Amino acid sequence: MSTNNSSNAALMARRAAAIPRGIGNAHAIFAARAENGEIWDVEGRRYIDFCAGIAVVNTGHCHPKVIAAAKAQLDQFTHTCFQVVAYESYVELAERLCKLAPGAAPKKAFFMSTGAEAIENAIKVARAYTKRSGIIAFQGAFHGRTMFSVALTGKVDPYKLGFGPFPGEVFHAPFPNALHGISIDDSIHGLEAIFKSDIEASRVAAIFVEPVQGEGGYLPAPPEFLQRLRELCTKHGILLVADEIQTGVGRTGKMFAIEHAGIEADIITMAKGLGGGLTISAVIGRADVMDAAAPGGLGSTYAGHPIAVAGALAVLDVVEEEKLCERSMALGERLRTRLNGLKARHSSIAEVRGMGAMTAVEFCRDGDPTRPAPEIANALKAEAAKRGLLLLTCGIYGNVLRIMIPLTVSDALIDEGLDVLEAALDVAVLA
Repeated sequence: MSTNNSSNAALMARRAAAIPRGIGNAHAIFAARAENGEIWDVEGRRYIDFCAGIAVVNTGHCHPKVIAAAKAQLDQFTHTCFQVVAYESYVELAERLCKLAPGAAPKKAFFMSTGAEAIENAIKVARAYTKRSGIIAFQGAFHGRTMFSVALTGKVDPYKLGFGPFPGEVFHAPFPNALHGISIDDSIHGLEAIFKSDIEASRVAAIFVEPVQGEGGYLPAPPEFLQRLRELCTKHGILLVADEIQTGVGRTGKMFAIEHAGIEADIITMAKGLGGGLTISAVIGRADVMDAAAPGGLGSTYAGHPIAVAGALAVLDVVEEEKLCERSMALGERLRTRLNGLKARHSSIAEVRGMGAMTAVEFCRDGDPTRPAPEIANALKAEAAKRGLLLLTCGIYGNVLRIMIPLTVSDALIDEGLDVLEAALDVAVLA
């Protein structure tokens, strides 16, 4: 039972005694309440939140419309299991997402509880439709922590350490990264090399791609790359799966990040921002593809939970009413303009990049991008937290700072947070 006078330190001690070390913590604080882009801890200290629960509360902490929708559903019923007794809100949410998803092909959708579940089910659908087994993802990718989703994940430490062996016939190609000399051609050639050395194209069911790699370092996929990937998949009868779990719901300035490249995926996975803080994920795809699984082959007891569905419908309303896609573009411009100013002063900043509000700063040693500097990124995160700003790192080497602000925050709060970041960076580079 929690108490009002618990300190962060006391709660961390209880945490260490009761919770395994495999559950990490970026910050040694415990939340007491949150509103929009701010969190207050159990000791009453305020933090500016540049994490958004890892890009989940795109509509801000406790958006009034999301909370009202969830409360209204609580008064109706909390659970029936959609596969046992259905409810209209589930159908409505599927209809709205199918209408929003890019491309002219008729679509269908279903819901799960987490992003990893969405990935697992996208694999099932892809295999059922193609009658093929092979799956290709990309180096640096993050697709989840369940056994198949972590097999797709292209980063070993910490996600794969000690957990193998993983499911077979999962292969990884290089992801474009101009800063580190990986061109679009290199990535396409890497895929073709897999077809030559690992598995023939005719046995590949799907290629999974993040339009902007999240854990891999907030790396936007060049539009040309996604277009060529679409062409390659079409040529070989391979399904293209867009993992929009982190990029969706306005995070990149569009409802779906693949819209920037003008392509249509065969399957899209969503989660995070869709629920506004409530637990829901979605799989959306071409109707013929989605109908490949037999009745009963898809589903889960809590999937498409009525309270989360109600919240998701409210989130879609808020994104439209508050023009959050447009706001995301403006936020990204504001962030990167300020951060590029810091880059001009600090040789340790190798690159500032992003798409829409998704923004990253990559750190290196002595101006050399080939020498990652995770120590600077970690020192910056720690110093910023001391000053009341919450940040997270990412990237294969842990040397990338990622900014995931709620899309509903004011310019004043962003500027306040960036002031803290700048002051913390001056300390971090000297650490």
